[in-house]
Amino acid sequence: MDVKIEPSWKERLKEEFDRPYFEQIVSQVKAAYRSEPVAPEAKNIFRAFDLCPFDKVKVVILGQDPYHTPGVADGLAFSTSPGSPIPPSLKNIFKELASDLKVPEPMSGDLTHWAEEGVFLLNSILTVRQGMAASHGRMGWEIFTDRVIEVLSRERAHLVFILWGSKAGMKQQFIDTSKHYVIRSAHPSPLSAHNGFWKSEPFSKANFFLVQHGIQPIKWIK
Repeated sequence: MDVKIEPSWKERLKEEFDRPYFEQIVSQVKAAYRSEPVAPEAKNIFRAFDLCPFDKVKVVILGQDPYHTPGVADGLAFSTSPGSPIPPSLKNIFKELASDLKVPEPMSGDLTHWAEEGVFLLNSILTVRQGMAASHGRMGWEIFTDRVIEVLSRERAHLVFILWGSKAGMKQQFIDTSKHYVIRSAHPSPLSAHNGFWKSEPFSKANFFLVQHGIQPIKWIK
């Protein structure tokens, strides 16, 4: 199947694109876009891949599914379209960033800069019906994104995987922890951040690991 995605990812994932489950995803997603309001815009489904080529990935941050509020999702996990209000979980991410790195909190929820720095902002589910969280959870997207994590783990070395919350934490089974660094904590949602997200210092820890392995650290702030 010919999928419009960044070439380095297309090469690594070409076998997945020809599997029956992926054909079913495409069929269901196309039908959804024809019949209901879906986020993100179709052109942004693979935006995380397009902005962060396979060999440029340094850090993986795993989200669940796109924001279902109309006009907010931009194809990057936790990121928002320019001008959109900053959702509560992202506000908490920015508070922890400011505390961790002793910097001002970002004023925009647009995380395009992170993606261009080598932060692969991957949602487990890549589409959602507007107004209905997790509504595309049974389409097969998680099979695909599990394979994405496996390919990164197998073919790259010295990556940082930031897994926030129990659902993201389940993905650790696909990561070779003998060569990658996994940072796990509670989800940044206001409902759970108090369970270990605060003072987890994921941003400085990620950069420390990268520098230890001779890799340019992430510029989390422009």
